[in-house]
Amino acid sequence: RTDSRSEFDIVAPVYLAAVTGYLVAEVLELSGGTARDSKKTRIIRLHQQQLAIRNDEELNKFLSGVTVTQNGVLPNIHAVLLPKKRLRR
Repeated sequence: RTDSRSEFDIVAPVYLAAVTGYLVAEVLELSGGTARDSKKTRIIRLHQQQLAIRNDEELNKFLSGVTVTQNGVLPNIHAVLLPKKRLRR
């Protein structure tokens, strides 16, 4: 190893840590919103994280090739099969 390290070699780990921290914070924030929408007080399932990622346009595009392990599949229920909302009087 030489003493003449490039600036990239010094800055790269710091930049990587910052980007990783930002991604984790973003996914946790979106997962918290998904859990809140499901009336849960904790983020306990990877499913909530997967839903949060796939419902966010930018994260979905960025993480399109990523597979979340032990997550199962996302439900895709056609709108015709969902129960109809009744009007309250």
